[in-house]
Amino acid sequence: MIPIEILQKIRRIQITTAKKATDVFAGEYKSVFKGRGLEFVEVREYLPGDEIRSIDWNVTARMGRPFIKKFIEERELTIMFLLDASRSNCFGTVNRLKRDLAAEVCAVLAAAATKNNDRVGLIVFTDRIELYLPPRKGTRHVFKVIREALYREPEGTGTDIPLCLEHLNRFMTKSTITFMISDFYAAGLRKPLSIASKRHDIVAVHVSDPRDAEMPDVGVVKLDDSETGRSYLLDTSDPAVRKEYAAKAAEKAEQLKKLFYAVNIDKVSVSTAEPYEEAFIQFFQRRKMRRGR
Repeated sequence: MIPIEILQKIRRIQITTAKKATDVFAGEYKSVFKGRGLEFVEVREYLPGDEIRSIDWNVTARMGRPFIKKFIEERELTIMFLLDASRSNCFGTVNRLKRDLAAEVCAVLAAAATKNNDRVGLIVFTDRIELYLPPRKGTRHVFKVIREALYREPEGTGTDIPLCLEHLNRFMTKSTITFMISDFYAAGLRKPLSIASKRHDIVAVHVSDPRDAEMPDVGVVKLDDSETGRSYLLDTSDPAVRKEYAAKAAEKAEQLKKLFYAVNIDKVSVSTAEPYEEAFIQFFQRRKMRRGR
């Protein structure tokens, strides 16, 4: 049984994210993520101005006058969220933990999808699949997605992105819009991402904290690797140590950038130190410009 105070908090987040989905992402989500095909509606008589290529010649031959096939765009989409719940996301030094930021991003995108009558599904993963919610529609289902994104207590500690993508491909045989929300502290990503991106439209949402990229001068500190359990002593008063730390972080960021480009995956970067709305607005605008909309 979930405590009443947690349910109230989830409801507040649901209301907040739904408002952001309307006020901040108004029209952007719908214009970027469209249906991938046409759905037949009816046959009707030809009218001046109709396209000749729409004529249904079989019906025309039977009726003795021209008829056309009428189609509408298939609007309904399936949106999947792959949410990294590994221990490295239980970290944050500014406004919130990376995990909380990831969960809110998941919530606001789910709210935007629901407003467009899309189906929403969720996979929470660590070094194992922690939870799979099949795609469904409706406010009640989105409430469940938000609840699990915020308060699912994982059993695993590490990060196995290839396993998560394998699970996605096994259960989602048709194309989806997939948001993978993670800090991407994982190896061996190129092949599984390349395979998955050929079937699904994958968007990598890279979650970070300022201390992932830069270490302040706070003397000798003990650092614990939350995923492996190993501990390290680091003398942050040494400029060379801080420089090396920043250089390795920059190298990792550049490797991720090149990886996503190589496998044709869009990337959105969000930080615990900044509002995420602007990052997504810029992402939507880039997608529209690239597609000439």
